[in-house]
Amino acid sequence: MDRQTATATFPSAAAAVADARRFVRKVLADWGLDEVADDAVLATSELATNAIAYAGTSFEVSCRLAGGDVEIEVRDRHPTRGIEMPGVTASSGRGLPSIARLADSWGVSYDRRTKGVWFRLPRPGATGAAAPAEGAAADGTEAAFTADIAGSGSVRGELGARARDAAEPVRDASGAGGQGREGELAGGAGELPVAGDRLLRSPAAVEAMEDGVATAREVLGAEGAAVLLTERDGRLIMGSAAGTAAEMPLGELSVASLTPAARAGSAWVAADTSDPTAAALRASSLAAAPLESQGRLTGLIVAVSSLSGRFDEADGARLGRLADEMSLSLEKARVGELERSWRGWLSFVAEASDLLAGTLDQERTMALVAQLVVPRLATWCAVYTVTEAEPDRLAYVWHADEERSDGLRELLEHAGAAPPTDAPGAWNGLATAPEDVRAAVGDTATDQVYAFPLIARGRRIGTIVIGRPAGDRFPRSAIELAEELSRRAALAVDNARLFSAQTAMSSALQRSLLPPGIPEIPGLEVAVVYEPAGEGSEVGGDFYDVFASGTRPGGPAPASRWRFAIGDVCGTGPEAAAVTGLARHALRILAAEDLSVPAVLARLNRLILGEGERGRLLTLLHGEIAARRRRDGVTIKLTSAGHPPPLVLDPEGGVREAASPQPLLGVFDGVEFHTDTVELRRGEVLLCVTDGVTERRSGNRLLGDGHGLERLLADCTGLSAGAVAARIQRAVRDFGPEPSNDDVALIVLRAS
Repeated sequence: MDRQTATATFPSAAAAVADARRFVRKVLADWGLDEVADDAVLATSELATNAIAYAGTSFEVSCRLAGGDVEIEVRDRHPTRGIEMPGVTASSGRGLPSIARLADSWGVSYDRRTKGVWFRLPRPGATGAAAPAEGAAADGTEAAFTADIAGSGSVRGELGARARDAAEPVRDASGAGGQGREGELAGGAGELPVAGDRLLRSPAAVEAMEDGVATAREVLGAEGAAVLLTERDGRLIMGSAAGTAAEMPLGELSVASLTPAARAGSAWVAADTSDPTAAALRASSLAAAPLESQGRLTGLIVAVSSLSGRFDEADGARLGRLADEMSLSLEKARVGELERSWRGWLSFVAEASDLLAGTLDQERTMALVAQLVVPRLATWCAVYTVTEAEPDRLAYVWHADEERSDGLRELLEHAGAAPPTDAPGAWNGLATAPEDVRAAVGDTATDQVYAFPLIARGRRIGTIVIGRPAGDRFPRSAIELAEELSRRAALAVDNARLFSAQTAMSSALQRSLLPPGIPEIPGLEVAVVYEPAGEGSEVGGDFYDVFASGTRPGGPAPASRWRFAIGDVCGTGPEAAAVTGLARHALRILAAEDLSVPAVLARLNRLILGEGERGRLLTLLHGEIAARRRRDGVTIKLTSAGHPPPLVLDPEGGVREAASPQPLLGVFDGVEFHTDTVELRRGEVLLCVTDGVTERRSGNRLLGDGHGLERLLADCTGLSAGAVAARIQRAVRDFGPEPSNDDVALIVLRAS
């Protein structure tokens, strides 16, 4: 791959959007630019979606390294259609406002045949590259960041409006109260700050804390210094430490145990170990100052000494000024990490949507939903489905620890029914399970659980239930993302359910259009093959039949004549199925009236023409089989109405056509048909196929090109009828790399 440029072309298909995302992510990973991958993937996803939804053409994605920037362009083949802008010109869909939020710069270029939209992202570490979070943090708020997300035109617009709430801390009833400084730490410790784990995930925050610790030791001449960060439950954890502070483990310390000065947002000095912070750090004296973020306590910066009374009020004031500077740096890093995290989540939701849209199997869809949730959002997940016959059925269970899955399933089966609510919320159904079942699963019985309804097309079709251990609280962002995922999963599950119902109905209809069985014909081996195209969601237009016609069913004498037919109705679906049913049943009824083969085709032609607009063109090969007097084969009188000609294979390997072409049915009235006679002697084979065989495609070649079917049949010399049918069927399957897009039907008659 070229180090500077990589290009790929994708078709105009929904699956191509996911392929384009994977291409961009791989290119950036190969170039060592993973830090900009999430932004690049999201922007590419929207532009690729525009190319398919609005241009309706194939599109090309190009990645380039341009100086200090990464430039990506999506170019489609429809330059005359304007670019849709949600909220400006488009009534729905994705547009370019979100590209403006994500990219450093962007634009549109045209040539005679194509239109391209490009965007540029700053390369990590490039001179002048500014973190998007700086603007948001400059005024000490996240409003700019969340407003940008909310204004974008894609899934970011759906989730971004919630980012404000997600950025807020989860209030915990266990948090302690305190006297707050007016206008700043309003509510004191009751307003618990953002969890410190986000800062620990940010390289910029870690660097800022390490620099602050080193500066505090130098300015105050302290033996050690540390930055303590707050958690959602009010505990303080070690963020960074140096000197003696790094050598001693942090004891139990929480916001509730801090001094009134700390809760008021002021720096303080402690002369001995009576101070809780000094005791937790095993220091004889300390100077400390709070780190604040939007009026909430983020943490503390402390300097410690093994000597009592080592620090004075001036040291506290100096540390307070250092804390103010560090608070701003940590806030920038925190907002940057928040934005990076949300972009990662949004990329996850977009890719999850493609995965869910990529399957129409109901069981697989539910399994995919559970495995998307675990372990990213929850420790375990269960999916319930609702039908008219079964109000709430536990359909799938998945646990991060596979050994616990069986116990979890048993617990859920004995627990209360999934909540039939229309809104997400906490669920305490596990508490209703019998004590012996709860005891068998251990701590899982006390997990905290949330339930999310699966609502599609205005009705509830199921419920997703997720759980985490009791001590591992669900962050608000995880709950909101699970809610978003449940909405997308509901539509995917409902689509899979509808597809399954349609497939079952189509399969039943298809079976009704095929003969119930093949009769035994003395002196003749009969083999048939029928393979509908696609996944069974539509009824095919091909059909076949073999039946007795010499006597009426139930007559006293055995049959002396038999009929066979193989046909192909133009098109698929209900309209084709109607003509298929008409043709097959009419053939049997007319043959029972002892009409000749040409007379049957003439009557059937008039019947199809009488259907008017509902009629369809029909190619048909119809013949009558009669035993020869010497019993050395059979005589076949047949008519080929627009159908691929039947082939006869003799025992020496010669192949010849056995019928002359005649007009197909459903076009002209008053057509007169005639028969061709085939004396099929012992060892000879008659092969009748539909165009799904002769027109099987491999690139620009067809199986029937250049007498391909004749050569294939010639290789079947000496085989039984069943073996000939199997070899032709296998050859059709193996001819092209892609599955056939046409039905395949064939009849093999071999005189024995």
